[in-house]
Amino acid sequence: MAAALRMRTLLLFAVALVARIVDAQVTATQPTSGAVISGLVRDSIAHTPLAGATVQLVSAENPESFARTTVADSLGRFLIAAVPDGRYVLGFFHPMLDSLGVEPPTREVRIEGQQPAHVDLATPSAMRLRTTICGQRAASDSVGLIVGTVHDARDGTPVPRATVYGQWTELSVVRGGLVRSVPRLVAVTGDNGWFAMCNVPSAGSMTLMAAHDADSTDMIEIEVPATGFARRELYLGEAQTVIAEDTIKRPDSLTLAPRRIRHGNGRLSGTVVAAVGNRPLGNAVVSIVDGPTTHADDQGAWTITDAPVGSRMLEVRALGFYPLKRPVNIMAGAPPVRLTLSTLEAVLDTVRITASPFHGRDINAFYQRRKSGMGRYLTPEDIANRGVVVTSDVFRSIPGLRMERVGFGGDTILMRGAFGLCVPDVYINGARMELGPDDIDSWVQPKQIAGIEIYTESAPPQFQRGLSGCGSIVIWTK
Repeated sequence: MAAALRMRTLLLFAVALVARIVDAQVTATQPTSGAVISGLVRDSIAHTPLAGATVQLVSAENPESFARTTVADSLGRFLIAAVPDGRYVLGFFHPMLDSLGVEPPTREVRIEGQQPAHVDLATPSAMRLRTTICGQRAASDSVGLIVGTVHDARDGTPVPRATVYGQWTELSVVRGGLVRSVPRLVAVTGDNGWFAMCNVPSAGSMTLMAAHDADSTDMIEIEVPATGFARRELYLGEAQTVIAEDTIKRPDSLTLAPRRIRHGNGRLSGTVVAAVGNRPLGNAVVSIVDGPTTHADDQGAWTITDAPVGSRMLEVRALGFYPLKRPVNIMAGAPPVRLTLSTLEAVLDTVRITASPFHGRDINAFYQRRKSGMGRYLTPEDIANRGVVVTSDVFRSIPGLRMERVGFGGDTILMRGAFGLCVPDVYINGARMELGPDDIDSWVQPKQIAGIEIYTESAPPQFQRGLSGCGSIVIWTK
């Protein structure tokens, strides 16, 4: 498929060159009388005009006898005048078509009696792309598709034979709670750097990562819309890794494991403001995940230097605002990034969470266990005093717990257990659930917490799964 696309691209460039030569010759010799062909070029995926598309009209019988080329304006409109009677083929070129991995769509146009014609052009729809690339099953099933191109961040050229990894989280309801699984898919780019990944979840979140030799991207978080189709360009870059160790002497249970920090010769700048009023958020913390960190100045401006080039995840936090993560492409000439943060109240106003009630006997048992001194207990007042924005922030300051990125699985809560670092069991309202930090944040907001129990060693039997050698985190909701 990649070889065919490359051959089609070369052919289209040749046709376009011939068309421009013929266009100039015809313009010099052809009378201005004739029909007018007009229309719109649209992006069927984003449902917006496709500005800058190169629209071409050629004779269906003999392309060398007549050809016209024009460029669609900012509203996707085009117009071709002085078209003689005859049968023509109308099509367009745009970089998006290369990214989608499809041939330029064409329409047949007949001109008779020099009557004007209105013909609209569009990229293939999401369903058509899914069906064409993933098969007929994708037309009716909840099967999603992601396509894109992997580029070299240094010069923007496509990278052939790069490996693209995709993964997402699935929660299955079982007796006694939820089970978390992480399906994974792998795709390899063609000679033109293009890739397609079928069978991803539609209307859900997932992560992508590309790698080739020593170059790679970060784990890029993307949203697959309800249409089941997403397009993502990925940029590969080299990152140097340094080991950052905890130099402060602490008790063994609090000692932080060495962290891997990635850096490079990239540079990224931008501003961070409040969503309401566009007020600059001075002193906001802006960082590349697992990379360098900086603070915004009084005007909300920030610059990160020594950043690894390529597609990375940017994270920003400001006191009183909901944290934000977004993918960025760090490369020469990258435009400034404008970050907009919403207050916690504004975010929670759009979220409705339904949970089982916290019965009186449960809250009584919570306070009874709190008196035993077996674990660590947090009341709503304790959580409010910590000023956390999302629930997982609670665990960042608990002795014996820490948040860490583990492999390709994203952030994980780690606890020092009987056999070293381990992943604790998580219980919500007494039901065990295999949830990561992001999952916990989606299920429970800080203001809905009635109590948290944290056991780094022995947990009560009802909150302990066999002889796991690890502790438990128990969250109760109001």
